[in-house]
Amino acid sequence: MRKCIALITLSAVVAMAGCSRTGFNPRFGQPAPLSPAPIGDVQSGQLSPAGQDFPDAPTTQGPSEQELQQVAANAPEVTRDSMVGRWTISTGGNSCDVFLALTKWTGGYRAASRGCTDQAALISAWDVQGKQVVLNDSSGNQFATLYKSGDKRFDGTTAVGQPISLNR
Repeated sequence: MRKCIALITLSAVVAMAGCSRTGFNPRFGQPAPLSPAPIGDVQSGQLSPAGQDFPDAPTTQGPSEQELQQVAANAPEVTRDSMVGRWTISTGGNSCDVFLALTKWTGGYRAASRGCTDQAALISAWDVQGKQVVLNDSSGNQFATLYKSGDKRFDGTTAVGQPISLNR
């Protein structure tokens, strides 16, 4: 009987030795307390009307047909090199990114869109024709034509007559 009790006691000691407790371990000490995040002064006031502080910001309403004709007539020449890179395209109240590259592609040069949820998602090519930038869809159809209207802004219309702008 003593052998049985000794064996049971030994088994219990071995079983308990395998258990460990998670959490604080006195060998490693307490973690250093975090310093509080700085809190600045809270300010309140009215925001200025949309677009007032950022005149080159895209708008949901594009220029009128008369304004576009004036822009086209007075538009400066455009070079392909000046168009390469990322642009924000705005049309129909939506904005997304368009990337223009100098890789030859069906319909001109390679274009790719990111984050577009409307017809702008179909843009796959672009080119410069005189003073205008032409965007084409994946079928080679003209999607939009734009003219330079600012330092880093182009305005125009889509093939269905909707205002469109590109800006950086």
